[in-house]
Amino acid sequence: MPENSNCSSASSCSRESCEGCPSKQNPQSFLEAMNAYSDIKHVIGVVSGKGGVGKSFVTSSLAVAMAKAGYKVGILDADITGPSIPKMFGVNGQVVGDERGMIPLETEEGIKIMSINLLMEDEEAPVIWRGPVIAGVVKQFWNETVWGEVDYLFVDMPPGTGDVPLTVFQSLPVDGIVIVTSPQELVQMIVKKAFNMANMMKIPVLGVVENFSYLKCPDCGKEIKLFGESNIDKTAEEMGLPVLGKLPLDPAYAKAADEGAFYSIENPHLDAAVEALKAI
Repeated sequence: MPENSNCSSASSCSRESCEGCPSKQNPQSFLEAMNAYSDIKHVIGVVSGKGGVGKSFVTSSLAVAMAKAGYKVGILDADITGPSIPKMFGVNGQVVGDERGMIPLETEEGIKIMSINLLMEDEEAPVIWRGPVIAGVVKQFWNETVWGEVDYLFVDMPPGTGDVPLTVFQSLPVDGIVIVTSPQELVQMIVKKAFNMANMMKIPVLGVVENFSYLKCPDCGKEIKLFGESNIDKTAEEMGLPVLGKLPLDPAYAKAADEGAFYSIENPHLDAAVEALKAI
């Protein structure tokens, strides 16, 4: 092959380093274009290795914390088969659209929300779709939604490392992810799968949040470790990550979520996470 020749395709290149390869000069990007009427500054994914660790709770808590800090916030509910964000904020009704795209619904406090439940006539109807269809809906929530001006868009992802997390990592300009875990050692083992997937996709991991860390006795104030002693500090150190918060199991939080009054929650346990987000 002549020294200055260009390869016609990546597969035809016989040299390990060929500066003329189009695949090296113009690597393929799967990023979806932002809606023309949206101006989103930061996209933050909230992920977990498995279900049942309170990922939507952490997503909502971070959104509320940043909104109370004065930022414009949105939540893209990418957990298509298990959406819970609208219920937590007391948002009801159906999304409508115009020539610009779909208009997300807003909480009374101004947090914008897009969720599959806001597109369905019956919010209790199951979403029985295959992975590629669900992934396509997530893309639509990004490029066909008129988000307007948003400082932080939080993406509540389904558990695991399947189609939707892969779609989000490839299609959205994710600035970083927060991994949610709980004290059980099994969960923390699975968390490493999410961490390793993010590394493979070259997505920055901002840190780890542990949910259900303890229950505070209402009488004596003692912290009761319902799931045993936490290993989160050791696990986070192994991954080279900061612990951004340890959240207690608080019946008041669950009550506020059930009543659609999540914005009323004061959650000082995520102060470190707020500072990490501000520093992006």
